[in-house]
This record gives sequence, C-alpha cells and structure tokens, in this order.
Amino acid sequence: MTRDQPAVRVAVDVGGTFTDIVVMTANGIMHESKVSTTPDDPSRGVVEGLASLLAELGAAPGSVAEVLHGTTVGSNTILQRTGARTGLITTRGFRDVLEIGRIRMPDMFDLTWDKPKPLVPRRHRLEVTERIAADGTVIHPLSETDVTAAAEQLVADGIEAIAICFLNSYRNAAHEKKAEALINARFPDLPVTASYAVLPEMKEYERTSTTVVNAYLLTAMRGYLRKLEGRLAEVGIVAPILVMTSNGGMLAARAARDLPVMVVASGPAGGVIGAAGLGRARGDRDVIVFDMGGTTAKAVIIEDGRPSMTSEYEFRDGMSTSSRFIKAGGYMLKVPAIDIAEVGAGGGSLAGIDAGGLLKVGPESAGAAPGPACYGLGNTRPTVTDANVVLGILNPNALAGGRLTIDRGLAERAIKEHVATPLSLSVEEAAHGIRAVANAAMARAIRAVTVERGRDPRDLTLMAFGGNGGIHSVDVARQLGVRTIIIPPLAGVFSAVGMLAADIEHTALVTVMRLLDDLSAQDLSAIMARLGAEVASRLAADGYGADRTELVWQAELRHEGQATELPVPFDADGDVLAQISERFVEEYLKTYGYRDQTPLELVKVTVTGRGLRESRLDFKAMKIEPRTGAARASYRLVSFSRGVPAVETAIVSRAAIGAAERSGPLIIEEFDATIVVPPDATISRDGMGNLVLKIEGSA
Repeated sequence: MTRDQPAVRVAVDVGGTFTDIVVMTANGIMHESKVSTTPDDPSRGVVEGLASLLAELGAAPGSVAEVLHGTTVGSNTILQRTGARTGLITTRGFRDVLEIGRIRMPDMFDLTWDKPKPLVPRRHRLEVTERIAADGTVIHPLSETDVTAAAEQLVADGIEAIAICFLNSYRNAAHEKKAEALINARFPDLPVTASYAVLPEMKEYERTSTTVVNAYLLTAMRGYLRKLEGRLAEVGIVAPILVMTSNGGMLAARAARDLPVMVVASGPAGGVIGAAGLGRARGDRDVIVFDMGGTTAKAVIIEDGRPSMTSEYEFRDGMSTSSRFIKAGGYMLKVPAIDIAEVGAGGGSLAGIDAGGLLKVGPESAGAAPGPACYGLGNTRPTVTDANVVLGILNPNALAGGRLTIDRGLAERAIKEHVATPLSLSVEEAAHGIRAVANAAMARAIRAVTVERGRDPRDLTLMAFGGNGGIHSVDVARQLGVRTIIIPPLAGVFSAVGMLAADIEHTALVTVMRLLDDLSAQDLSAIMARLGAEVASRLAADGYGADRTELVWQAELRHEGQATELPVPFDADGDVLAQISERFVEEYLKTYGYRDQTPLELVKVTVTGRGLRESRLDFKAMKIEPRTGAARASYRLVSFSRGVPAVETAIVSRAAIGAAERSGPLIIEEFDATIVVPPDATISRDGMGNLVLKIEGSA
C-alpha cells in the first residue's frame, strides 16, 4: 500500500451457500457484496468477488490494508471427511481412547444413532513405550526406537499427518517434544501435531481428539491459505490475512496454519462478535443471537455484553452444541470457543419424506451448487428457500440485487413432487410444513443455549441476521415467547461486519487441579503472571505492545468429586479467589438450579490476550452505502400462515421504515436479506439503522 492510497479494510465470510464481502473504505463507509460460494475452491469465489467489488468502488487492490477472513474450510473438511490421512502415536495401552470416548450416546432412546467413526482408524493408531505420572514424573523413559519405527510404519501406510498424544503430557511435555523432534528429523515434510502445543490440559480423550482433529485439518488449512494468498497476490492484494477464530478473535494466517482446530467455528463467531458490539452500543446487553444462512442456523446467548463461552464442543452432523446434556455425538474439540448451537436448517436445507413417511428438513443442503430448485441450476429437490418463494415471502424473480434469477415454477414443481403429493397436501400447505419443521429445529437450537443453561428466552431480545434470519425470526421468536427482534443493518452479511469489530487474540492456559481453599492469593498471582507473560509475548510478535493489549481471564471450577467443570470470567483486580468462588456459585445455581456445599476445585485458568486493533468498527459511528436491490413490485400476495388466505402485502426498502412504528403485513427487501413483518407485528427503525420488530400477543 502506497502513502497516497487510503487504507481499505476487507472482511470476507465464506458460507456453505454464499460468500459475503464487506469493504470499509478510509472514510469509514461500508460497502457489501454477496457472491455464490465456489465449493471446489472457496478462494476463487473470495478473490473474484472481492476484486469485482473493489473495481466497482474504484479502489486500488494495493490500498487493501488487511483481509479479515471467516472460513468454513475446517468445518467442511470434517463434515466431508476429506482431511489428511492421519496417524496417531500414543502411550502403550491407550490406543483405543478415541474409540472409547465418553462411553455415552447423545440420546439413549435414538435407535438410529450411529457412533461417529474415529478420524484415525485403529490400524493407524500405534503405541510406544513411555509413561509419565499424573504429577509429571517419569515412570518409563521414552523409547526412541519405538517412535521411529511407528513413524516409519505410518509413512509406509500412506499417512499424510501424525498426531502425538502421550498420557499426562500436560504435566510434562518432554516425551512429546522428543517424539516430535525425532519424527521431524526423519520426515521433515510430514505435518506433525503434538498435544502439548494444542491442548496442554488433563482428560486424555478430549486432548487426544483435539490433537487428532488439528492434525487432520493441517494439510487442508495450509493448502487453502497458501492458495488464497497466491490468488490475492495475483490481483494485487498483498495485505496480511487475519483468520477469525472459534472464540471470536482474529489470528494471523501464519498461526492459523499450525492451529486449524482453533478456527473450525470461524464464520459464525464473526456474527456473534458483531451482535455483542451492536448490543452494547444499543444498550441491549442481554441478547439471543439468531444467525440463519443458506446451510445452517446458529444460536448464541449474550449476557452483560459478553457472548457465552465454552472450553469444549462437539462437531457433528445435525445439531452441534456444547450442551452438557448432549454428549458423544461428534468429534470433541476442547478449545476456547463461543458457545454456539448449530443446526442444519438454512435456506438451502433439503426437504423430503423420510423412511417413516414424515416430513424431514435438513441437515443435507443443496449448497451453492446447484442450490435450491428455484435457482434453475439442476437441483430438483425442494429447499426452505423454495418454500419461501412459493409462499410469496421471497422475491419470485431475483435475489442478491438481481444477480440471482429465481424461477417460482421450478420451486412449485419440486415441492409438489417430493412433499405435497406424497403427503396429499397442496403445494402451499407443503411449503408451510417445510417452514414449520425448519422453524422447530431452529427453536430447539436456541433452547440449547438458553433453557438448557437456565436462562429464560422470554427475558431476552432476539437479534436476527444472516440471509434468512429476518425471514424466519418471527416464527422462531413466537415459539420461544420472545417479543422483540432486532434486525441490524447489512443483516445478510453481518458475520463479515462483525469481523471488522474483532481484535487479535491469543490464548494461554494452565491446569491447576487444586482445592480453592488450599490455594493462596500468591499461588494464583504467580499462575496469572506466567500466563500473562506468555500471551504478551505472542501479541508483541504481532506488533501489539502493552499500551494496545488487554487481558481477559477465565477460571474453570467444579465441586470436589465432580467430573464436569463450569467456566466463569473474572477480573484480575481485588480478591480474585473470592471473586472466582462467588461467580462459580452463581453460575452453578443458574445452570443446575441448586447450591452445593461441597468444596470447590480450581481445574484450570485461561487468559485471552487481545491486541486492540485501532481500525476496528465502532457501531455507534457505522456508515453504510446502500446497495441497489433487485427490482421489486409494490405489492404481492404473501401467505403468512397455513389455512389463512394470502394477503396483498406491501414490498418496501429499509429506508421506507422510520422511527414511528408501522404495522404489518410488510416485506422488506434488501440486497442481502429479506425481512418478514407478519400482520400481528410492528416494525420501526432506531437511530443506528436497526429494524426493531415487535410481536403482538407474545408471552
């Protein structure tokens, strides 16, 4: 970037259906674009869409100062099982840790459930002689001969990446470090992940699973980021790439290459950080986040302006959640992450009849190619988007500013063949049925982060975004008893907007495993000092000195004798031990509904060091250049409820909504999103440009 070129900042969120792009120019004005994701090579859609938007704005590629990126490479690699052929080297006797897992199933009454296959088959899980005790002392020295032989055997079997996880290495990593060095010396081009570098904490299954997932993703993430950097350079963009992590921070691409497990939930995190920032700016510090895109819907709870965080979650088909009541359904990732419940219900979710003759929606998706039937790209199966087109909710001619042609006839044909005729329903009834099933699944995801956490959704505001969030928000809110919905500006690309508000983040942790009563203030202070120095060093390497950093602390505690801990945030000032104890007791009561007098055990302490970006978005000063949408009719017939005649409904822009409340029915069409205001709701626009939708008669 030359001095005479004003800085341009870019945020890109690659979804399963669309790639969302937001460009913030030097004057602080944001511009958006939305292009189809290119599943064969996501970097192609990113670069082509970004280059087109920059050319449209007259901005030189060399003026781009940074590229903030949310990617689905990690999640898609796991879902599609396309990661590297991975081998595992572990302590003798612990070969089957991945197979055993937690000896649970997510639903004891689900007879159709299949246990996910380990990412490493048993023949590629090899044992070596070594043993470290729980206190870190060496019981059996590491057999270097075993390590070399295991690595050679795995390479001979065609293994492309190796994970190393030894028992109790979180207390003493010497054996893992030695094994890693031996393999690197013998096979310098072979990607190796050791657990001490990914997850230095107790619980061998969680640590092994997380390490294996990281190794499994290494090749895909490195290849993708290398290709993205190359394509950007070809069009003249040489700015650094920052990748959104699962916990809502930004990570330099060089770090993401080695720790892909940290960015599996990359895309959704951007929207959550944006929602938290926008909520604080509005004075809404307690919010339910509802993000519905083309492939999935996500739900998160924000309390006191902070997203709910977790230290572990399970990634799987269907609904992914960190819920303590739904375990063993997927691949365990024990990493800092925003507590997101995700369900396979998006605009592109396929609808059909299951083996039992019941209507099923998702988790399979039509994706970006071929997309919903109404796109006319070859898919003949109906989707949620097709249902919305048939009901008049979506523009029956074009979406995305006219870039995406819609054929209503194809949507009707797909629904009739695959749903309406088999169930002896009209096409309209079938379309309502598809919406109802999808809405129920999304409401279930929201309950997973509210009711299952001891929170009443009726006490909270729903913030809805994503390309389809405004279409389904009212129906979902009704099921939960929520009365107020906020639709932010640039709702359809809001996850990309949120990245502009994020900071650089690094996380460090230490396993403590001591009763709180036996821990002195000096002991805790020494732990915090060590962790603080570690993240400060990493931030300094990214160019952030002490004046531009902040530390966010979290403790995980449990009652003595329990197997599951709860995370609680704490401040570094004052009586930290008392603060941790009080907050845990409060959180325990919220979650489980009772108090326990058993002594408290401090399991671990985590610190997140934030590098405060000078350029991050200020929501109170947000400026947007409206983008011309597709040509819209003034009115069209819209069917809002099954069994109720369709009504002539005004089709308006966001600009047509003012501060005074306006009654439905209304359909608001924007370039990136559609918002539904049914007859029993009102809508207004606040001073920051947010649409405020209120539902009459809700609890």
